[in-house]
Amino acid sequence: MNEHAGAVLIIIGMIFDFFGCVGLIRFPDVYGRLQASAKCITLGTCGILFGTFLFKGFTATGFKALLCLLFIILTAPVSAHVLARSAYFSGVKPWDGSVVDEYGEKNKNIV
Repeated sequence: MNEHAGAVLIIIGMIFDFFGCVGLIRFPDVYGRLQASAKCITLGTCGILFGTFLFKGFTATGFKALLCLLFIILTAPVSAHVLARSAYFSGVKPWDGSVVDEYGEKNKNIV
């Protein structure tokens, strides 16, 4: 049973990683690409790691997969947020077709 659930999670993780890579190619600006890569890493890679844990069980490899999963869940969204915020405040403009720019007028003095 665990092998089947592990295989399903690995396949779902690979699908998320694939669409994240497509988003890296297709999105027009830094912010869209950061969003695609953060979702790709968080959902795709964590799905693959948890599927690996279900395959291996409570072995050394399984524990390493869980530790990597925990590290990625804690660091990937935070690092994407920091990169997007620093890109905005260093002068990288959003795509011209962007609908909303929350930082635009309201937060000009925040550094």
